[in-house]
Amino acid sequence: MQKKLKLWDAIMLVMGSMIGSGIFIVSADMMRNLGSGYWLIVVWVITGVMTVAAAISYGELSALFPKAGGQYTYLKEIFGKKMGFLYGWGLFTVIQTGTIAAVAMAFGKFTAYLVPSLNDAAPLFQSGEFKITWIQILAIAVILLLTYINTRGVESGKLLQNVFTGSKIIALVGLIAAGFILVDFSHMAENFSLGSDSFNNLKKDISGNFLKEGWEPIGGMTLLGGIAAAMVGSVFSSVAWESVTFVSGEVENPKKNIVKSMIYGTSAVMILYIAVNYVYLNALGRDGIAFATNDRVAVAASQNIFGSAGTVIIAVLVMVSTFGCNNGLILAGARVFQTMAKDGMFFNSAEKNNKNEVPENALWMQGIWASILCLSGQYGNLLDMISFVIVLFYMITVFGVIYLRFKKPELERPYKTWLYPVTPIIYLLIGTGFCVLLLIYKQQYTWPGFVMVLLGLPVYYFINRKKTADQS
Repeated sequence: MQKKLKLWDAIMLVMGSMIGSGIFIVSADMMRNLGSGYWLIVVWVITGVMTVAAAISYGELSALFPKAGGQYTYLKEIFGKKMGFLYGWGLFTVIQTGTIAAVAMAFGKFTAYLVPSLNDAAPLFQSGEFKITWIQILAIAVILLLTYINTRGVESGKLLQNVFTGSKIIALVGLIAAGFILVDFSHMAENFSLGSDSFNNLKKDISGNFLKEGWEPIGGMTLLGGIAAAMVGSVFSSVAWESVTFVSGEVENPKKNIVKSMIYGTSAVMILYIAVNYVYLNALGRDGIAFATNDRVAVAASQNIFGSAGTVIIAVLVMVSTFGCNNGLILAGARVFQTMAKDGMFFNSAEKNNKNEVPENALWMQGIWASILCLSGQYGNLLDMISFVIVLFYMITVFGVIYLRFKKPELERPYKTWLYPVTPIIYLLIGTGFCVLLLIYKQQYTWPGFVMVLLGLPVYYFINRKKTADQS
């Protein structure tokens, strides 16, 4: 593969893949679970520490295995083909493609803010609860357009990524500055007045709307359950940074630049995320955050900052953000499926590069499945289920750093994990706590995604049985 991606391009890919629609929405549900500005920030800080610790740990593996396929390759090399396949299976069926679908739908929904006729138009097709809307068609059009652009070569995808990621970083910094300068009345003291006290409010009326007067004090294990539930949102908003490892084969000096891009990129994004949440706490009271219409906290905050123009400003920002995010996800994800095909673990046709030296068939397979998920309307439910699975795979990969140190100490490590073994252990402890608490208190976020990944086992055995039969 040609080395067309420099360090700056890799950092833009990390940041662009992370910043999608989540940061503009998830703080509403987080506040309903925690009821405190103090705990809202604590959860974002925990997520930030967790994310950067994982990125630092992955750096050692990226230097050891500077090949396309990233996390799939690490898991395969350390724990064998079966583990690598299960990750790749989960990535194709829902993790990467489901995220692409969700981000594209967010683009469509915020476009409908600017073009209300998209919301008002009758469904193109409806049968019971299943329907196909113009917003879904727009989301699919965005996926197919970005897929096509990326088939034109890495240069095309790289240019688009840099422009859109740069734009949304500048816009986010502008929003943060305006959130402290232009707000007429600050809610910061009010939001922090309760100190470390915590509350939740998950009660609904018969119409399914949250009851504003339903706040109840929580503590002990109930608070820990609330933190885990809140982290589903912050973790989902902070994933996909590993996408840069998928394109290792196309990055200049990958042994150094992949780890630098992950550490710089994740650190910068988590600082931005925490700052944006301070803006929410400054511009809105607790109820304003927790009960923002359709959970669009950024829209509610922006209206307090910019007045009536706030809705338009945030709609444009989210459109830029989601468009750039999806470009990064689409560019990177296909490289995993190409690497799997080379290992005989995916459709053979996904292995080939086109005349522009990119895996065109893998790109279209990914794009078509993501489009089907858009039509299904189930991507949102799927994504609720996969934060648990994503963290589980992160934990297995981070554990792989420690495992390899014992199993193969003789390997030359161009980069060694900073503060080893403290850094990987920090991630493993936080990740274990997150997963255990979800298993106890929020099982709807755990078993469905786990079962979905385990469904890959019979597929794996079928593929290998077929290969054995062909060889004999």
